[in-house]
Amino acid sequence: MTLLDILDGKSVKLNLSASDKDGVLAELIDILVKAGKITERENALSAIMKREELMSTGIGHGVAIPHAKSDAVKELVSAFGCSQDGIDFQSLDGEPAYIFFLLLSPADEATGFHIKALARISRLLKHKYFREVLRKAQTPEEVLSLLKKEEAKHL
Repeated sequence: MTLLDILDGKSVKLNLSASDKDGVLAELIDILVKAGKITERENALSAIMKREELMSTGIGHGVAIPHAKSDAVKELVSAFGCSQDGIDFQSLDGEPAYIFFLLLSPADEATGFHIKALARISRLLKHKYFREVLRKAQTPEEVLSLLKKEEAKHL
C-alpha cells in the first residue's frame, strides 16, 4: 500500500480557508464528502473530533495527522490540506500546523492499514526538505507527484 492508494487529486486542497482546528477538521471532512468518499459527514466529523479530544494529532514540525475510525467510510481514505498561515492545532511542540493529512478507516476494520498509513505519513514528513516542498506545491497533481517520488525513495 502507498499513500497514492488512499489519496487522489480530488482529496487535496492547497489553500485551506479555516483559521482554527475545528474548522480545519470540518474542511478536510468536507473535501472527502465532495470527493464521494464519505457517506455520513456528521458521523465522520464526530469521530475525528472525539479522537482529537483524547489527544491532539498535531505531531509537531508543522504537521498534523488527524485520524479516526468511522462507519462513514467503507475503506481507508485520506485528505491532504495545506494552510499557508498555520493553524494552532495544540501540537506537541506548540508550533502551528501547516500540513494536514486526515485519515479515516472503517470502524469494523482491523487497525493494520490505518497504522501503516500513519507510519508512512510520519516517516515521509519527518524530513524538513519534504515538508518545505509540499508547502510550496501549486496544484493537487504536484502534491501527488511529490508524494510518489518521496515514497519511492523510502520503499
